[in-house]
Amino acid sequence: MIEAWTWPTPNGHKVHIALEELELPYQVIPVNISAGEQFRPEFLAITPNHRIPAIVDPDGPGGRPISLFESGAILIYLAEKAGRLIPADPQARYACLQWLMFQMGGVGPMFGQFNHFSTYAAEKIPYAIERYQNEVLRLHRVLDKRLAQAAWLAGDAYSIADIATYPWLRNPHRRGVDFADYPNVKRWFEEIDARPAVQRGCAVLAEHQRKGAITDTAREVLFGKTQFTAR
Repeated sequence: MIEAWTWPTPNGHKVHIALEELELPYQVIPVNISAGEQFRPEFLAITPNHRIPAIVDPDGPGGRPISLFESGAILIYLAEKAGRLIPADPQARYACLQWLMFQMGGVGPMFGQFNHFSTYAAEKIPYAIERYQNEVLRLHRVLDKRLAQAAWLAGDAYSIADIATYPWLRNPHRRGVDFADYPNVKRWFEEIDARPAVQRGCAVLAEHQRKGAITDTAREVLFGKTQFTAR
């Protein structure tokens, strides 16, 4: 059974959704990142980057255990293990990987920076908020243009590229986004949102979802000196 070391964040939800879609048996091991559990030795043994998610598969390639960190790498591994959600055709496969990397290098970091400066930062810096909100809106335009051309990000079939991107687009109002301005994104999002496996994936650890303002203690653990202590 695959161990999913995780927490209910967009990157965590990617892996939860993929495991549910692929019907791979898994065990959830919560890593409370606001409480600093990502710095525990047992987690650092899996990922030196002390970020969730990470997985351990006792039945990896050749029947040997494997551990992986970085959500994009995990999605590729799970899809290849199950033989689904990543195209076999080379053209479609590279399209899938291209849009997966678009999420990893663009959507995730830019949305994350907006979330940080607009919601979590103790000091509100107008320049930073405006810069990252403009980038959020630009990336929505890129997605909308792509989804006017194809049903899914990789083309004709739902794939790990869609799974990677969907969690970051949830709760658009928090980023000042109105899906009515991006009709193709809206159509795509609603189709994914209705999938039972997606709903099950987003329910994983939902009881731990942060409600209300971030505490000073959590802010220090997530963004303060604790993050940068040599380990």
